[in-house]
Amino acid sequence: MNTPEQSQLGKVSAYVDHYDASLLFPIARLGKRQEIGIQGQVPFMGADLWTAYELSWLNVRGKPQVALARFTIPAESTHIIESKSFKLYLNSFNNTRLADISELQNLLRQDLSEAIWHGGAVQASVGVQLVLPEQFDREPVHEMDGVNLDRLDLECTHFQPAPQLLSAKMDEAPVTETLTSHLLKSNCLVTGQPDWGSVRISYSGPQIDQGGLLAYIVSFRNHNEFHEQCVERIYMDIMRQCQPLRLEVYARYTRRGGLDINPWRTSHPKAVPASVRTARQ
Repeated sequence: MNTPEQSQLGKVSAYVDHYDASLLFPIARLGKRQEIGIQGQVPFMGADLWTAYELSWLNVRGKPQVALARFTIPAESTHIIESKSFKLYLNSFNNTRLADISELQNLLRQDLSEAIWHGGAVQASVGVQLVLPEQFDREPVHEMDGVNLDRLDLECTHFQPAPQLLSAKMDEAPVTETLTSHLLKSNCLVTGQPDWGSVRISYSGPQIDQGGLLAYIVSFRNHNEFHEQCVERIYMDIMRQCQPLRLEVYARYTRRGGLDINPWRTSHPKAVPASVRTARQ
């Protein structure tokens, strides 16, 4: 079984510039999910939404081509893809000649779909959208909608995940609201490098104490875990501590190595959030 320590994270890596799908390094979701109390079927839906800003290949005449790429990786997949291996894989197209953009899109979908199921039957394919240069000017930048928790003046004393900070008004009428913060920070599970993000929490149910929620978000500051795992931990902690009837947690992390990862988890069927980058991305 692949472990994070076996990946190329934090190691000197040769940059292969011809197509090589074997560079992808899947890591099982199971262990970290068991750590936060998930047994069997996951209690949420969602996806990991990746954006690749450094994608290039050659056309049949050897002329370089560029595009942005968006990938939708279903949360029910058995594996995530370690981000440095994803970058190395994308770089392997740099000197690869392809007939057209459809060939590139098909290769990306096939390779990534196989990686996230890692030897098992592909139950849901990775979504692949390519944005060509003539479309770049239409790429929006917008902050997450909702009430900004960062306006609150509070003392922060916890810098490892502290679900005990979360509480809700169980004896009052339920509410529906969306809360956001730019103060999410965690660290890479392997290298300890900082990961910066913004998070949006939408819910219906007992009203969550906003100060406690912001302190809880800040408590991830020195925590070592991958983006996807942090968001699932946030989701499960809020669900247990605050008992919302409906819950959606969506984080947009700043890019590293030309990739950003934006995990989204929801308790109920919803359309995938529009891929709109924030100013920090």
